[in-house]
Amino acid sequence: MGPKRVSSKQNPNPIARLLQISARNGFRQAYLQVRLDPDKYLREVQRQSLLPIKSWGDARYLHENELAPHANRIITKSSRTAALEGLGLGMGGFSTLLPDMGILAAITVRMLQRLSLTYGFEYSTDEEITGFWLAAATAAGVDLGRDFLEKQAIERMAPRIVDQIAVKVGAEVAEKWAARIVPIVSAGAAATINYYFVRAWGRRAQKHFLDRRQSLRANIYASRSPSLAVRLRLDETGAN
Repeated sequence: MGPKRVSSKQNPNPIARLLQISARNGFRQAYLQVRLDPDKYLREVQRQSLLPIKSWGDARYLHENELAPHANRIITKSSRTAALEGLGLGMGGFSTLLPDMGILAAITVRMLQRLSLTYGFEYSTDEEITGFWLAAATAAGVDLGRDFLEKQAIERMAPRIVDQIAVKVGAEVAEKWAARIVPIVSAGAAATINYYFVRAWGRRAQKHFLDRRQSLRANIYASRSPSLAVRLRLDETGAN
């Protein structure tokens, strides 16, 4: 009998495994330390007249067309920051892979926090923080499933979601980032990969917050007037 074959799932690519560890460390650190101050950011938005709001809750009552330009600026600026970071660290090739993942995680989380606030969702309570990390999972393309959500206590859910995100990130970008082993050439590749990586996360998160916002608004209006809720959904669908 020949030697037993080991599946790729049992023996993952070494680069993918390294990226998963790096991504887990990066997102865990971001989970604990990277927190945008909602009040400070609100004052910045008000000072620059980016949104006509007095509180983040007011954003839920703005039409999505009013929110879209600001959300798009957030995504574009974050993507460019990630590209510049990738260009700089990419010069070191494989040796800078680990610090790059940590910085990329911080850029991504900060972008998601800005988008969350823009669409009217703060993250002060445990429930709100969990909602934020569910949005992050959606942005990462992680399908947690109802069974996972039902079995997790709210205080343990966010760290486990972070681990799920890390596994997804490692598997998603391992093959693409393999080119970074070659310095100089890899710098341009790292900048491009980082740019589109963050932009894709931003777009998926934007859609998640839009869907969540529309569902919340529809439920509020449905409790007052079912016909108004239907008109609200048609109005916002037609605006896209």
